[in-house]
Amino acid sequence: MTQIVMCDLDNLSFYNVNSVAIAILSRGKCGLSPCTTRYLVAMAMADLLTIVTEVILHRIMYFYFPLYFLKITHVCSAGYVLIRVAIDCSVWFTVTFTFDRFVAICCQKLKLKYCTKKTATIVLATTGTVFCLKNIPIYFKFKPIYIVDNVPMECSNKPSYFTDPRWIGFRMFEKALSPLIPFALILLLNGLTVKHILMASQIRQALKGQNKGENQSDPEMESRRKSMILLFSISGSFILLWFVYMLFFFEVEEYLDEDSAHLFEKVAYMLRNLSYCTNTFIYLATQSKFRQQLKNAMKHPFISTIKLCIK
Repeated sequence: MTQIVMCDLDNLSFYNVNSVAIAILSRGKCGLSPCTTRYLVAMAMADLLTIVTEVILHRIMYFYFPLYFLKITHVCSAGYVLIRVAIDCSVWFTVTFTFDRFVAICCQKLKLKYCTKKTATIVLATTGTVFCLKNIPIYFKFKPIYIVDNVPMECSNKPSYFTDPRWIGFRMFEKALSPLIPFALILLLNGLTVKHILMASQIRQALKGQNKGENQSDPEMESRRKSMILLFSISGSFILLWFVYMLFFFEVEEYLDEDSAHLFEKVAYMLRNLSYCTNTFIYLATQSKFRQQLKNAMKHPFISTIKLCIK
């Protein structure tokens, strides 16, 4: 339990990491297309919002540094809505990014029309709006636990949330929408992308074999390789870190004893929350220009201080 608590506290440091990633990517000097940059910035912002709402406000502030304001039922209910919006956007922005890279790599004719900054903006704005509307009912599923000076406090699920067919249908819809369908789509799109790349590579190797005397580089395949590494790193990290949470969704813990089931639930949430902090490190590992921009950002305060002292 102590390790799980420390993991939540450690996520505070990732708050600044995601902020730095947003600042660097927004400058557009990482060698990525404007379309890709737009998706990555949106993903980083959704991850940052999730860390603020789920980790800092809900888990750390609410449980370890409780504030009276956060315990008011209306505020608590609104907080849960924000958490679900942030989580859904984080998940589905990953799906939209995966689809964008699938189109860019596998659909050359559609690429010119779809893989643009304008399309990315429309897709991200539409996705965000849809999930804001989708999560509004969550606000109305709670009831206060107790009353203090005529002020309703804390949040508890209404009994009808477990018996009303409408709420039961909403819960099933939520489970399908996040993360079951995203899992299936990411695996499908990545599978199709791998298949296309392997086929294209075989064709290019065959064409090169006809010109044995030439030792030419292949800029197209190199570009696809870099795009593929970024895509598979982000989607692979998402799948691995959400896998235990997926098992939790399928109620695997029912087959465990009480202590093991409780630990299983905590680990599932811990790994899920960790997934909101990994993308920045993926950029560092896969994008040399991102690393250079980060180095420049870290050097800037010291260089500015030295220049100021010299003057």
